[in-house]
Amino acid sequence: MRALRHALYKGAETVMVLLMMAMFIAFIVQIGSRYVFNAPVEWTYEIILITWLWAVFWGAAFLLEDKDHVKFDVIYNMGSERLRRAYALIAALVLAVGFLVSLPATWGFISFKAIRSSDMLGIRLDLLFSVYLVFLVATVFHYLLRAWRLMRGHSLAELEKEESL
Repeated sequence: MRALRHALYKGAETVMVLLMMAMFIAFIVQIGSRYVFNAPVEWTYEIILITWLWAVFWGAAFLLEDKDHVKFDVIYNMGSERLRRAYALIAALVLAVGFLVSLPATWGFISFKAIRSSDMLGIRLDLLFSVYLVFLVATVFHYLLRAWRLMRGHSLAELEKEESL
């Protein structure tokens, strides 16, 4: 199982590298066309925006560990291990349920965007925004799995160790 998780993580990293590479190339083309050739091209803005959007949600869905997310943990850190596990369980369930509740509206919005395309490249907006749906499903899965492990008695240290490949 660990080998599969590692392979999936490396695949997600590869996608992120390709997104960053495409963004960088578009950025260089934009600078060169504007300042070297004095003939700016519009499509580079769209490539940069699309790759940034995908990189943010792709990275949050597949590359960030739970400890990497922003948390307000002053009260959390003052509690005992048992209380922190209870807080972590409640947080995991609230996040999973919250994202699940938003799933139908998210699907509706993304489906509605199929009627429009991006201005320069003509890519349908539902395809561009579909990365948020990927993020949503991955986040729900992550937090339901975390809640399940916490209910089965795993310690927070064990969860952090499992998350870090």
